[in-house]
Amino acid sequence: MNVTRINASSKTYYVYVGEGLRTKVEEFLPKTYSSILIVTDNLVAGHYLEDIEHNFDNERVYTAIIENGEESKSIEMFHQLQTKAIDCGLDRKSLIVALGGGVVGDLAGFVAATYMRGIDFIQMPTTILAHDSSVGGKVAINHEKGKNLIGNFYSPAAVIYDVDTLKSLNQKEFRSGYAELVKEALIADGTFFNTLMSVNLSDLNNTTIADHINQGITIKAEVVEADEREAGIRKYLNFGHTFGHALEALQGYHGFSHGEAVAVGLLFAFQVSEETFSIRLPFERLFSWLRSNGYPLQLPELDSKHMLSKMKLDKKTEGKKVQMVLLQSIAQPITVEISDDDLLRHIELFKKTLSGRF
Repeated sequence: MNVTRINASSKTYYVYVGEGLRTKVEEFLPKTYSSILIVTDNLVAGHYLEDIEHNFDNERVYTAIIENGEESKSIEMFHQLQTKAIDCGLDRKSLIVALGGGVVGDLAGFVAATYMRGIDFIQMPTTILAHDSSVGGKVAINHEKGKNLIGNFYSPAAVIYDVDTLKSLNQKEFRSGYAELVKEALIADGTFFNTLMSVNLSDLNNTTIADHINQGITIKAEVVEADEREAGIRKYLNFGHTFGHALEALQGYHGFSHGEAVAVGLLFAFQVSEETFSIRLPFERLFSWLRSNGYPLQLPELDSKHMLSKMKLDKKTEGKKVQMVLLQSIAQPITVEISDDDLLRHIELFKKTLSGRF
């Protein structure tokens, strides 16, 4: 088991990564709780909910099962879970357990952050993608106009990451998670990036996955400790997300998964970086790795102006000007304001670049 200490400004907590951790959850809790609400989704529940329930002797253990998918990060589901917490009699000494991927973690975390002005919650990720979202204390729900526009910074009491749960993931989920690992490597660690570019996602084992996850968490931890509330360098963790989030939104959160959209966003950010700084980045290497590992790289029909309008809803946007995270070189990120005209030109060029490869 690997243990990473997160020294955030709001609190210190630990991230535990290992095999079989879901059977000994109480060992990792910072204190005793009066009642517990486990929030999970309908896919994860069938695999792991019973395992988690068996950890607790407390008779006041309740469960809430949401529908799998980004659509559940809604104001309606947020309200339903608040009502569930009230009906179950949760108090300020209660705990919410977020058992699942990023959607469950974001939603359950935001419920915890706002219920009775804030109660403890723990993250129990069951996807590779959630190694990123479970660490750092960002919790949120979506608005119909954009992703994660309603949320808070609220750190978990602990993150308990049982890598055994990853065996139930399909290849789409593996792709989604590894896109975030590639993002972390690109902004912070060229050696890690080179390692990932030699990986075939169909040949991974638990030991290798855990090692990659721990490297990703280490990068995330260093950034969060330096800038918990995204006033500065934490924005770099959004590398690839300006285009990626817009692509997700334009598809109504159907089609590309979050990580798959971010993967395309990484390529877009490479293109913009190369022109902005007159440099060469490993675009071809990244493109070849993504294609060989089954990432969808053919864009749907996109209206460039509509795409731009979605990109302007990015949380980094200031004064209606898009602030994109770019690379001056591998592991040297920077935030740059991009004009609307330049963005439209980049979007058009990028569409041609990808369409010309298929």
